[in-house]
Amino acid sequence: MTVAPPTAPAARAVSGTELARRAYRKRQGTKSVVISVISTLVLAALVWVTLINTPGWDAVRQMFFNGEIMLASLPRIWQGFLLNLQVLAISAVLVLIFGMLLATLRTLRGPVWLPLRALAAGYTDLFRGLPLIIVLYLVGFGIPGLDLIPVRLPYAFWGTVALTLTYSAYVSEVFRAGIDAVHPSQRQAARSLGLSHAKTMRLVVVPQAIRKVTPALMNDFVALQKDVGLISVLGAVDAVRAAQIETAKYFNFTPYVVAGILFVLLAIPTIRLTDWYTARVRAREQIGGIV
Repeated sequence: MTVAPPTAPAARAVSGTELARRAYRKRQGTKSVVISVISTLVLAALVWVTLINTPGWDAVRQMFFNGEIMLASLPRIWQGFLLNLQVLAISAVLVLIFGMLLATLRTLRGPVWLPLRALAAGYTDLFRGLPLIIVLYLVGFGIPGLDLIPVRLPYAFWGTVALTLTYSAYVSEVFRAGIDAVHPSQRQAARSLGLSHAKTMRLVVVPQAIRKVTPALMNDFVALQKDVGLISVLGAVDAVRAAQIETAKYFNFTPYVVAGILFVLLAIPTIRLTDWYTARVRAREQIGGIV
C-alpha cells in the first residue's frame, strides 16, 4: 500500500482590497519623499541666497571659509584629531566602567552600605555640578602640582582623567535610572530561584537596565565626542589646539572651521544610530497598541 505524499498548504491569496491599500501607501510614501526633497532644496536655496547677499559675506568667506587655508591646515589638524579619537576611546570605556560601579553602589540596600551610598551620591553631585572646564583645570594643573608621581604625564592623560570623572557621574545616573526601572518582580523571581544579590544584578537586572537606557547612553557618548576638544585648554595639541596654532600662522579663522567639520563628521553617525535605535525601541514597546 503506497502512501500519498503530503500536499503543501495552498498559498494565501492577497485580496484586491489589500493590494489597493499597499499601492496607495506606496504612492503616499513616494509623494512624501518628493515633497520633502523639494522643500529641503527650496529652504537651502533661500538660506544660501540670503547669506551670499549680506554686506559682509565676502569678508566672512575669506576669514572662515578660505579653501587654500583649509587644505593647508588640514594635515596638522588631522594629526591633532587622532589624539582626540584616542582620548575618546579610552574615556568611553572608563566612563562605562566607573558609571556602572557608581550606579551599583547607589542601588545597594541596607544600612551597612550607607557610607558607600553617601560617597557615591556625593561624587555624582559634585561632578554633575562642576563645569567640565573647571574639572580640567583642577585635574590637569592641580594634581600634577602635588608631585605624587615622579614622572611628568602628558596633558592628554589628565584630560582623559577629567573627562572620565565628569561623565562617569552623568552615566551613573543613567544606569541607576535603568536599574530602578526594572520591575521589582524580576528581582523577587530571581531571588526565589536561589540567585544571590550579585547574580540577580548581573544576570537579571543589569541586562534589562542597559537595554532600557541605551539611547540615553548614546546621547551621552555624542556629548563626550564633542567635549574631548576641551582638552586643548590643558595644552594638549589636539584638533582644536592645532587649529589655534594654524589660525595664528595664517591670521585666518578657517582652521577652526576645519576642526569643527571633523567633529561634526565624527558625531553624525552616532547621532543617526541613536535616532534609529530610539525609534526601534519605541516601535517594539508599542507593538499591539496605538499611542
